[in-house]
Amino acid sequence: MYAVLFDIDGTLLLTGGAGKSCFVETFREDFQIANPQGEVPFAGRSDRAIAYDLMQVHGIELSAENWQRFLTGYCRRVEEVLDRSTGGLLPGVVELLDELGRLEHVAVGLLTGNVEHGAWAKLGHYGLADRFAFGGFGDHHTDRNHIATAALRAAELHAAKARNGAPGKLRGVMVIGDTISDVRCARSIGAYSVAVATGSTSLEELAESGPDLALADLTDSDALLAELRSA
Repeated sequence: MYAVLFDIDGTLLLTGGAGKSCFVETFREDFQIANPQGEVPFAGRSDRAIAYDLMQVHGIELSAENWQRFLTGYCRRVEEVLDRSTGGLLPGVVELLDELGRLEHVAVGLLTGNVEHGAWAKLGHYGLADRFAFGGFGDHHTDRNHIATAALRAAELHAAKARNGAPGKLRGVMVIGDTISDVRCARSIGAYSVAVATGSTSLEELAESGPDLALADLTDSDALLAELRSA
């Protein structure tokens, strides 16, 4: 089995800033921070890392209690924030997922900085939740490379289950994402890296980071599919 791991935001879909809005509202209402965002970067990072940075900027203790307080508030709000935000699927996503579904040796999962509840909420809102069987998420790690390791382990467990527990290795792993962080975390697990310029990073910048394949968007998926079919 060959595992294909997708990032979500900027790769599969855009939410019109719903994730960031949910962060802002949670910090404003649950932590009483009037202007929560500050200069903390969001793209290509885990929700846990972003939340910790916001806590540090605003003098909030980095404790298990405060993380749980944030997580509970974020998860309570995310569906409602998605409902009032304007977003959509990115070009070529549905067609590519359809093609991947026809490849019997390919298993499709997630490698995302979103906390798990938020990831499934976003995918469900845009009709993609049933396309993914497993993943690595941003609940437990601040380092995206560690999320990649968790996603790889989830892929291995999924493959073992498909083999009824029989031993065996993955044929390969592919990571598809829209940031330089996605390229780096793909390298950290020895995966084939596909960088797609549908987020906030230009195609030129992505290409310079050294992915195996850099694409303007996922409508141009012939080389990606050729790699998988030859595996």
